[in-house]
Amino acid sequence: MTADFTRRALLKLAGVSSMTLAAIAAARAEGGESTIAGPTFASRTPIRIGMVTLRVKDSDKVAAFYRDVIGLSILQRTETSVRLGAGGVPLLELEPRPGAARESPRAAGLFHTAFLMPTRKDLARWLVHVARNHTPLTGFADHNVSEAVYLDDPEGNGVEVYADRAPELWQWQDGVVRMGTEHLDIDDLVALTDTRTSNYAGAPDGLRIGHVHLKVGDISQASGFYTSLIGLNTTRTIDRAAFLSSGRYHHHIGANTWRSAGAGRRDDGSTGLSWFSFEVKGEELLAGQEARLRQAGAALEAVPNGFETADPWGTKVRLIRV
Repeated sequence: MTADFTRRALLKLAGVSSMTLAAIAAARAEGGESTIAGPTFASRTPIRIGMVTLRVKDSDKVAAFYRDVIGLSILQRTETSVRLGAGGVPLLELEPRPGAARESPRAAGLFHTAFLMPTRKDLARWLVHVARNHTPLTGFADHNVSEAVYLDDPEGNGVEVYADRAPELWQWQDGVVRMGTEHLDIDDLVALTDTRTSNYAGAPDGLRIGHVHLKVGDISQASGFYTSLIGLNTTRTIDRAAFLSSGRYHHHIGANTWRSAGAGRRDDGSTGLSWFSFEVKGEELLAGQEARLRQAGAALEAVPNGFETADPWGTKVRLIRV
């Protein structure tokens, strides 16, 4: 398989005929304008993403997708959940809800879960893997700080697979990071690996969830919750979207109102995002979060090594001490 054939195959899988259309598709998926750092930087910050849990109608089918397409390993399967991860680290949990209604695309909730590859070569190996297995894609783009590919799981939950550029290459001005949506140089990317065969047997041990992108009803309200109460910093704000992080990562949280402007409280009985977790470094930082949330009148529920609360639309957020 030549690099050119890989590019054409990927365009076909993304349902587009040109790199321009692919970038437009990625812009819809991420927003904004558009030597390698992996999850070590995203996971070194004082607050970082831990796990994502989804309510799904068909847990076997969805688990097979994350196993076979993303490369996660099934770590535990019970009657009430399927837990998957990489390198023995749990990253994703599926809660079977066979009779649940599908969450409306206009509701608040999950926009996508973003799996961060440790290296650019890992992303290239994975890209050849999905191309050779004819996995449908929804877009790909260069975001300046990272290179990203987009797709959906079998129940329509958005997925991003990406690799970061080295943090010293990110461009900051007055606390704002440059993130765009530009053409992904697929030829340059897949030149890092053998396109004639797939050697992506499974996710690399260092794969982590780098960020979670949410649908919300109001950007200022979302920013207020995740900055004032959770303790993140805004790194970029664009039309109807905000990006927030800890420790000068480009973003651990994205929030947009592209489809969900004015959305009310979510229905816990529908499919979609159940909860996601932040890993918090140290007791003092966690105690500060708890104090701010209690002062704001937020409901808190104890979970192992931390507590659970909810954002203004009822998306459950766990804060776990590490």
